Amino acid sequence: MRWPLLTLALKSLANRGVSVGLTVLSIVLSVSLFLGVENIRSSVRESFNSTISDTDLIVGARGGSINLLLYSVFRLGDPTANIGWDSYQLIASAPGVAWTVPISLGDSHRGYRVVGTNTAYFDHYRYGRSRPLEMAEGREFERVHETVLGAEVARRLDYGLGGHILLSHGIGDVSFAEHSGHDFEIVGILEPTGTPVDRSVHVSLESIEAIHVGWESGAPPPAGAQAAADPEALVPDSITAVLVGADSPIRVLGLQRQINTYRGEALSAVMPGVALSRLWQVIGAGETAFKAISLLVVVVGMTGILTALSSGLNERRREMAVLRATGARPADIFALLVLEAASIAAAGALIGIAVTWIALSLVARGVAARYGLDLGGTGPGLTELVVFIAVTLAGAALGAWPAWRAQRNALADGLSIRL
Repeated sequence: MRWPLLTLALKSLANRGVSVGLTVLSIVLSVSLFLGVENIRSSVRESFNSTISDTDLIVGARGGSINLLLYSVFRLGDPTANIGWDSYQLIASAPGVAWTVPISLGDSHRGYRVVGTNTAYFDHYRYGRSRPLEMAEGREFERVHETVLGAEVARRLDYGLGGHILLSHGIGDVSFAEHSGHDFEIVGILEPTGTPVDRSVHVSLESIEAIHVGWESGAPPPAGAQAAADPEALVPDSITAVLVGADSPIRVLGLQRQINTYRGEALSAVMPGVALSRLWQVIGAGETAFKAISLLVVVVGMTGILTALSSGLNERRREMAVLRATGARPADIFALLVLEAASIAAAGALIGIAVTWIALSLVARGVAARYGLDLGGTGPGLTELVVFIAVTLAGAALGAWPAWRAQRNALADGLSIRL
C-alpha cells in the first residue's frame, strides 16, 4: 500500500508540535544569524571597496601605496612628506587630466582630522556606486574661516549650522596647541556616507594657510598675529596628496607612469581600486572568521533535527510498528522520517529568510542614515535560495540516520510489551 507520505509526515509533525516547534525555532535563529552576518559582511566589504570611486589616481610623496591610501582616504597614519605646490600645478595641467582635488592634512579638531581642500572636492569626490557628496544642511565653504563637517563629527559633537570651532595643530587625539584667534563658522554638514568623509572637518586651502601664518618655526605665533587679509596671498607651498581624474580610462596608466618617473620630485601615483584590494587582503582576515562562525551556528542549529528525531524514536516505536502492520514497507518508514527532517529544515530556513529580510528592512534606513551603510538588496536573492536548498538537503541527510534505525525495527519488536 502506498501511503501519502508527505501528508502523513506533516500530520505527524503537527502531533508533536512543541518539540518540532523548538527545533524549527533553533533553525530559524541559526539561518537568520547566518544571513544577517553574511549581509553585513558583504555590505561592509562593498562599502570598504567603494570608499572612494571614480578617482583614477591618488598622488602623494614617494612611499608605499597602502600608506598613501591610508592617510589620504582613510585619514589614518602620518604622511611621509608633502608635495610641492608647483608639482601639483604641473599634474593639474598635464594632458589627459580632467580634474584634480588637492588635499592638505596636518590639523585636527577634537580627534577628527581636518582636510584642507577646495570646492572641487565636493564636485568630484565619489563613493559607493558613483554617489556624490550631498549636503544635509547648509552649503559649501566659500571664504576663509568657514568649515563643512562630516556627518559623524556633527552628530558626535552635537554641532549645528552657525556654530564656531577651533582647530588644533597636529593630528593627535589630544593637542595642546590650538590655532587661537581663528574661529571657524560651520556653514555645512554633509549627509552620511559610511566613509572617512563622515569623520572629517573640511576647510579651504586658504584657511589652512591662514591658521599657519607665524608657525614657520613650528611653534605658535606671538599673541595677536593675524593672517593676511588677501586670500590670493594665502597660496600653499605644499599639499599632502592629490586626487586625479583622467579624461579617458586609457590615459590612466600613462599618467601613472609619468608621475612615478617625474624627476622634479619623488612622487607616487596609485590606483585606488588596486590599493584597496591590497589593503583588504591585509585587514580582511576577520571576514573569514565571521563567515566560519556563522556557518558553525547553522551546523549547531541543524544538529537539533538529528537530536529531536533520534530522541523521539523510542516513543515512536509503536507508531512505526502500526504503520508496518497496516502495509507500510521499511522504505516507507525511511522516507517518512527523512521527509519529516526535510520539512523541519525547510520550514526553519524559509521562516529564517523571511525574518532576516523583515529585520533588515526595518533597520536599513536607520543604518543608512546613521552610518551610511547600505544593507542592500530589494529582497531575497541567489544567496537565500542556496541557503534554503542547502539547509533542506542537510536536514534530509541528518534524518537518514534515525530513519535507518527506525526501518530496521521489527514488527514484533514494536508490538511487544516491554516490562
